[in-house]
Amino acid sequence: MMHPARISSAQILVAQVLVALLAGAVFGLGLSLSGMLDPARVRGFLDVAGDWDPSLAFVLGGAVAVAFAAMVLRRRLRRPAFAAEFHLPATTPIDTRLILGSAIFGAGWGMAGLCPGPALAALSLGLAPVVLFVAAMLAGMVIHDRLAARQPGGSRS
Repeated sequence: MMHPARISSAQILVAQVLVALLAGAVFGLGLSLSGMLDPARVRGFLDVAGDWDPSLAFVLGGAVAVAFAAMVLRRRLRRPAFAAEFHLPATTPIDTRLILGSAIFGAGWGMAGLCPGPALAALSLGLAPVVLFVAAMLAGMVIHDRLAARQPGGSRS
């Protein structure tokens, strides 16, 4: 094993990219195996007043358990393996922007049956509605960033 002082910044970058690719592949595989790539199944889970499909509750529970374990582990570590420090989001209060954004996200998720992670994973299926969803999502991100940049103190959230 190499001594940490002998690891170049290029090697660290390669390690970061490989770990990110591995994490993304595991995430995409999990989404696929759990049925999160099927918009009809997701809409069935969100339709609590109709023909509700509770199976995705186990997926969400598993995600919460993994995130909780990761947060406990992060608190025990001084720094990540391939970075000088953890890059965590700044804590912000719950405000109108957050509530409105959450409502828009939820409405879009309910209508399309896709959210960003599963939509990107579902691109591998080559379905036109998924490609259209991802294109619209990316367009929305660009429009948001352009509008936020125009506002005083433009938020990049």
